[in-house]
Amino acid sequence: MTTVNKTAETLNEGIANMMAGAKEDYIKWSTSGGKELSGYSKEQVDNWDKKTKISQGKKYIKIVQDTGVFCFIVKEDFKHFKKGDILKAAGYNAPALNSARGNVLAGNYPIQWTGPLYLK
Repeated sequence: MTTVNKTAETLNEGIANMMAGAKEDYIKWSTSGGKELSGYSKEQVDNWDKKTKISQGKKYIKIVQDTGVFCFIVKEDFKHFKKGDILKAAGYNAPALNSARGNVLAGNYPIQWTGPLYLK
C-alpha cells in the first residue's frame, strides 16, 4: 500500500497522482525482499502509463489498467459523494456506491497497484 499525499487542482492532475502512487506501489511490491526489478515486472513498469486508459462518462471517469477496471472517479458532487471521490468498481461499467475510498483532489489516501482498498 502507498499513500498518495499530493493534492490536485484538477481531476486529471489528481488521476495522474493516483496512478503514480499505484505504480510506486507495484514497484515496491515487485522489489520486496531486496530483489531487483527485472523481466516481467520491469516490462509492466515500463508500460504502466501506456496501459492506463481513461474514459469519460456522464457521472464518472473510468480508469482501466490493462484489461480491468482500476476504479471510478466522481466528476461532480451528487448524493453523499464529492467531486474527485475514488470509487471501487462493482463491475466493468459501474462503481460500488457504498463509500468513497479517498479523493484525488484532497490527497492523503491509500492506494495499491491493484486498485483502491476495500473498506475496513
